[in-house]
Order: sequence, then C-alpha cells, then structure tokens
Amino acid sequence: QVQVVESGGGLVQAGGSLRLSCAASGRAFSSSCMGWFRQAPGKDREFVSAISWSGANTDYADSVKGRFTISRDNAKNTVYLQMNSLEADDTAVYYCAAGPGGRTWTGYNWRLGDEYAYWGQGTQVTVSS
Repeated sequence: QVQVVESGGGLVQAGGSLRLSCAASGRAFSSSCMGWFRQAPGKDREFVSAISWSGANTDYADSVKGRFTISRDNAKNTVYLQMNSLEADDTAVYYCAAGPGGRTWTGYNWRLGDEYAYWGQGTQVTVSS
C-alpha cells in the first residue's frame, strides 16, 4: 500500500513558478507509476502529468506541455511537479496519485484517474493574473 501527501502549493503571480512535491510511503513506491491531476472550481478533475516507475517515461497534458516538468527521486520516495510560466487557468487543487505497484508504463492509460490506486488530499495552487 502507498500513502501520498502533496505539498508546495500556494499563491503566485502569473508568469511565476512553483514546485509541487508528493511524498509517498510504502515499499511499492519505486515500482509505481505516478501521476498529477488537478481540479478547478466547477470543473472536472483533469490529467496533468504522469511518470513511469523508473522516470524514463513521462506524459503531459497539452495545456501544460513545455511549462511543467514531472520528475521523481525513488531514493526519497518523492515525485515532483515543476510548474513554470504559470497562468490563471492553472489555478486548481493539485492531486498526486500512485498506481498499483508493479504495473508497467505500457499497457495502461495513465491519463485516466481509474488507473491509480492511491490519492493524496491535494494542494491548492492559485495563480493571480
């Protein structure tokens, strides 16, 4: 089992940067694909980014490609989301999610929330324009 806790959210001006962290516990972390999702007020949850257990594979939503970077440090059981050139539309609660341990990158659609087994409580990101 994996427990995840997000941190790093806050208030930032448009054009600024934030780095979100997702600390995970449990032995399965190093074999789990990880993802970031977000949910803005009045909107459905949406995929932001995902990373394979090794970090060799990543995926991004078109809306954040080129601005956000996902990475992981398995020695620290942590996944990061570096967010640059933030826009007002990036305002949302950001959630970290862990897939079941042992699942490979291929064969699953890591853009779907249903692929993930464990979710954090979320961290608020507010971008002022």
